[in-house]
Amino acid sequence: MSENGTTTPEIVPFGEWLTVALIHPDIPQNTGNIARLCLATGCRLVLVRPLGFRLTDPHLKRAGMDYWERIDPLIFDDLEDFLEWSGSRRVFALSAHARTIYTQPKYAPGDVLCLGSETEGLPARLLQKAAQEGRALRLPMVHGVRCLNVAASAAAVVYEAVRQLQGWT
Repeated sequence: MSENGTTTPEIVPFGEWLTVALIHPDIPQNTGNIARLCLATGCRLVLVRPLGFRLTDPHLKRAGMDYWERIDPLIFDDLEDFLEWSGSRRVFALSAHARTIYTQPKYAPGDVLCLGSETEGLPARLLQKAAQEGRALRLPMVHGVRCLNVAASAAAVVYEAVRQLQGWT
């Protein structure tokens, strides 16, 4: 229990209970921030090549702080390998163009939350499949705003999924 009398949430051990997949990320600082998010919430991080940076990039390491070595991301060489791995998992695709608000799904262990590159978004094939399954999600924004930063979007959706799965209030 914390000093203010609230209970500190028990984090499910890092692993496969919830996955954040970055498809062709471009900016190392965003990836580093999302890696920290994954560590803080017990999520698995997946990276799908091509990446717009090297895994030794100092900006990636700095944004990930000293946590980067604890992340152990699962890395796929291409979208095909990722899709094969995702198999029967429920894959949610985040897009500014989706219709479903990110708070509407009931998330479940094993779900995968996909975010696309900062410059291109998600590959059309992945986004279309998610939309057909009712798993294309968006964060609400005021008219005239194109998109949110990918790390900010990841944080909002991950914490909603974690809140549902862990019962954090």
